[in-house]
Amino acid sequence: MTGSEAASIRIDTSRPHPARVYDWWLGGKDNYPVDEELARKILAADGTVVRGARANRRFMQRATRTAAQAGIRQFLDIGTGIPTEPNLHQVAQGVAPESRVVYVDNDPIVLRHAQALLHGSAEGSTDYVHADVRDPGTILRLAGETLDFSQPVSLSLVALTHYLDDAADGDDVYGLIARYVDALAPGSHLVLSQVTADLAPEGVAQAAEQFRRSGTPFHPRSLADFSRFFDGLELLGPGAIAVSGWRPEPADVAAQTEGVVPVYGAVARKV
Repeated sequence: MTGSEAASIRIDTSRPHPARVYDWWLGGKDNYPVDEELARKILAADGTVVRGARANRRFMQRATRTAAQAGIRQFLDIGTGIPTEPNLHQVAQGVAPESRVVYVDNDPIVLRHAQALLHGSAEGSTDYVHADVRDPGTILRLAGETLDFSQPVSLSLVALTHYLDDAADGDDVYGLIARYVDALAPGSHLVLSQVTADLAPEGVAQAAEQFRRSGTPFHPRSLADFSRFFDGLELLGPGAIAVSGWRPEPADVAAQTEGVVPVYGAVARKV
């Protein structure tokens, strides 16, 4: 998409957007008063959200590094969000500079920042697709201009599935994710994280209600429901677990003392 096309896309500041709410929790500046208002309401209802956002971000980095160290050189990140360094391509290309990365999001403000996402290594490539996760045909077609789907790809849908509603989206959310997985070659990875009420029932229920009142669908899922996303795939150790406990590094171990993080994460391999 050209710069003039990006500039022509209108940013709706009358309603909060999950990417901008998330940006506020991470201490970013790319959000509007309507986003900050909702972010503060949710934080008041659920004190875990800021540490959850940070833990989720670190999980993405560890999962990406795991894929790159396993030899994967292609990455498709759907629900990219507003750039927060280190971005996925920086992690992947830090391991393997030749890595190719495609980012996908449907928020115009993310599109405005796409150029920041495209400054990757000279050996690799990065691209951006402005599209909605509910349109796998378009995403896979456009991503296929950069990625070779006959070779393994690490597909990331980080902190995205809890915004997908079976009824409202007119599709089974498990079927939707399966359509992406079906397009992947053997050896590919699926990286997911998902808010759960299992670990902090009261706070997450209140946060979900705040999201819904704002017009944003929000669907925490149990461990059993989260695990269904990986049916037919080989879960990497330690399996489906709270993101702060998935192959933790020193920063994650230190952060665990701050309290529970009600977000599950897992990485699975297509065999």
